[in-house]
Order: sequence, then C-alpha cells, then structure tokens
Amino acid sequence: MAERRLKHWGWGYEDQQPSHDEVVAAAEGIRAHLGFGAGEVERPVALDDVQLPAPRLEAPAALSAICSSTPYERCSHALGKAYRDIVRGFRGEFPSPPDVVAKPRDERDVEAVLEWCTQVDAAAIPFGGGTSVVGGVEASTVDGPVVTIDLRALDRVLEVDATSRAARIQGGATGPVLEEQLKEHGLTLRHYPQSFEYSTLGGWIATRAGGHFATLWTHIDDLVESVRAITPAGVWESRRLPGSGAGPSPDRMLIGSEGILGVITEAWVRVQERPEFRASAGVEFETFEAGAAAARALAQSGLHPSNCRLLDEGEAALTGASSSGRAVLVLGFESADHPLDAWMARALELCADHGGEASDPGEKRGDAEGSWRDAFLQAPYLRDTMVAAGVLAETFETSITWDRFGDFVGSVREAAQGALGEGRVTCRLTHLYPDGAAPYFTVLAPARRGSELEQWQEVKDAAGEAIVAAGGSITHHHAVGRDHRPWYDRQRPEPFAAALRAAKRELDPGGLLNPGVLIDP
Repeated sequence: MAERRLKHWGWGYEDQQPSHDEVVAAAEGIRAHLGFGAGEVERPVALDDVQLPAPRLEAPAALSAICSSTPYERCSHALGKAYRDIVRGFRGEFPSPPDVVAKPRDERDVEAVLEWCTQVDAAAIPFGGGTSVVGGVEASTVDGPVVTIDLRALDRVLEVDATSRAARIQGGATGPVLEEQLKEHGLTLRHYPQSFEYSTLGGWIATRAGGHFATLWTHIDDLVESVRAITPAGVWESRRLPGSGAGPSPDRMLIGSEGILGVITEAWVRVQERPEFRASAGVEFETFEAGAAAARALAQSGLHPSNCRLLDEGEAALTGASSSGRAVLVLGFESADHPLDAWMARALELCADHGGEASDPGEKRGDAEGSWRDAFLQAPYLRDTMVAAGVLAETFETSITWDRFGDFVGSVREAAQGALGEGRVTCRLTHLYPDGAAPYFTVLAPARRGSELEQWQEVKDAAGEAIVAAGGSITHHHAVGRDHRPWYDRQRPEPFAAALRAAKRELDPGGLLNPGVLIDP
C-alpha cells in the first residue's frame, strides 16, 4: 500500500485536501459567515510546479538509506504551519528548503547524522511534526547547507512504570501514536495541544508546549520526569526523579530549548489513568470582563477545572458557541477516580456570583462546549481554505497577571485592530493560573492578495510591541522560533542570555543546531 503523505504546504494529509469545487463552496460559506472576502478562489501551486534550488549536499553512502533530497521531502520540511507559512506554501514559495532530509531510525542514526553535519559544516534542524507557528523549523537564518532531522520514526512507548505511573516514550511519537500505545495500559498522557494529531512529544518538550488543560497541568513541563537528548558533545540524560533540589534542573534547560542544545530522543513522562467521570457546561456572561472575573475566581478556588476557556462575544459568535451576543465560558471537569457533581456545582456558583448563566451540566457535553471544541479542532484545516478564499486568519497569544489584565487586553486588542484596519480581533482565555491568565487573540480580515505577509507583519509588529510594553510575555505556549526573536531578546535578562550562549558553545561548539533560534549563530 502507498504511504499516506502529509500535504507539502498545508495542514493534514494529501487525501484530506478538498477538490477545488469543494473549496469554492466552502469559501462562499466562509465569506458569508465573516461578512468579507471577495475575488477569485485560488488554487494551490502543485508540487510538480515548485521551483527549488539544487541541493548543496549529498548524503554519504553510509546514510543514504535514511536521507532524501526529493522535492516533496524538501518542501514538506521547509516551513512550519503559521499563516505566513501556509500562504507561501500555497503559492509554491519555499525560499529556504533543507538540502537533505534525514529520517533516523534510532539514536545511532541521530549521532551519525550529527557527525556528518559537523564534518561538512551543515546546519542541523530537528523536526518533529513541523507544526511550528513561529518559524522554528525554517532555515531562513542559515547561510550554508541545511540538514533537517525528522524524528518521527522514533515513535514507540518503550517502557511503562505502572507503579509510579510514568512512561518512557521516544521523542518522535505523535499525540495519537503515543496515546494509542498508552491506551493498552489503561493510561493517558493527557496533553492535547491543538496540533495534537501531528506534533510530537519531542517537539512539545523542545517548545514548552501548552496542552488542553486550562489549569494545573497546563504545559508539558508539568508532565516531564526526565529527558534524554543527543548533542554534538555527547548524550544528555537526566536522572529520573519525582522532584529534586540538586541545583538547576537539567530537564528545565532542555524544555523550551527549541533544538539549539540537542536532539531530544526520548523522555520519561508522568501519565494518568484514563478519565471515567466527566462534567461540562457552557456559561454565558453579559461581558467578557464579567467572564474574566469569574475565571479568576475559578483559578483561585482550588477546583482545578480541566477546561476553563473564556470566549469573548465575537469569538463565541464566530465559533457557534453562543448566538446571544454574549461571552461564553467553556467549563469542564474530568477524573479517573470520582464523580464531579460537587466540583461542577461549586464552579457554577462562582460563575453565578459574577452574573454567569449556565446550560445544564452533566455527563454529556453542553452545546457551547461541543461547538467550541469542534471549531477548535477544525481551525487548522479551515485556514487552508481561508487562504484560497483571500481571508487572513492568524493568532497570537500571551500571558499577564490579573492585576494588569483588563488594561492589558484592551491595549493589545486596540494595537492589533489599529494595524489591521478592516477585519476583526477577538480574544479568548486559554489557560488560567491563580495569579494570571493567557489571553489568545484571533485576527480575521480580508487578505491583501499578493502582500499578505506584509499585511500580517504589520499586525504582528503592533501586537508584539504592545504586549512587551505592557509587561506581558511575547509567547505563552507557541515558543520563540525566529519570528519572536526581536521581542524575546528584550524580555529575557541579559545575564541569562549570556549563560545560554555559553551553554550553546559547550554543547554545540560548531553552532550547527537550529541556528538563529533563541540566540544568534
């Protein structure tokens, strides 16, 4: 049977790409729903019509079995999945493709590829699912030859410790692949980023990815027990422990390192029994501000809802979570141990204290949560069609403490809307903490055909400046990559930057690993 291939330019598999007639029909519906968008519905440039520069490298005979320089492999590993990546791929523009794509089968292959890169002075870019939305896998800052190291063949659950409830999993395992293997043991990692279908455990760790849990276990950090990576200077593996006060954490140094210190090959992660009890409800509020006050009360209550996402009025209407013109809080609890009626009842009391009106809670998901969840999962697929329809669709996210929350969201929204002009900027809260929240903004507008990248960059620059000026983080869970570097350099303390550069020199003296990410080559 032929291998099922991912699209070389957009989201999902090639066989999931709708026909042009289906795209035209969907575009009509999108334009009617949004109230803007016009002109011809474009077709993506076929892979056979893409023009690429000739590879500057050829894999040695010893590595030829795991290396490829076909147009498909080079294109499908050249870009991430941000709006600007989708637009360029759709138009057949791949300005910085890797010269060779290596697909190691085990750690020995990883070591061999890194040794070869050192010998020929080639940049080595670790690649998991390629779902970066911040330029994390693009070789745009590399002058010389580039080898992309695709880890997806390292996709096994190697060991399960049922007593400690932990599992040793290879870094190339995607969300569905690792969950299917854990299911055999009645366990789950329960980490569901929006890119879950295609992103990998190693990618989650390298980018400090945020998952679906809105409180308590919000990031992959909270689930990592130890990490193993291959570096040009040798193997990096931390001791497996539930906690330790023995100096700075070696795991924490790799978590969020974005491939500049080593190639993450496996990790021990904390797993859980699969949930058996669930309760969910949608709660409507007259204003986003009232909903935010309820969200803060929930975050500080100790109830720890698994889902607690607040959609502003525009986002609730856009996703079908509400037709009343009000903000909606999507609320959910789950447990493998106990019924959740008491937790939900108390949560709804807190919401009512701030004017919230709830749908009927219970074991079945409410209409608001179901509508939101469906829209959440379909958004990356839908964006491909939006590009064809001439609609700009992109997001950015941040975090801020509660004492600055109201003014912060207002100033960032105003800056983004001012740069956007025609179109809309909506906001939702994706993650909650006792001391703050993560606002997540969606931008939708008629695309300026032919200058979409410049159009989006104007909005991104305005939003980034507003975020940093108001004391927020340039990213809460999308990583830094190359796109966030200007603001990340201002956010981090300079002594820390110097320490990171020193660690990079020690572990990767040739500066081969993912040049231009986090620090300069």
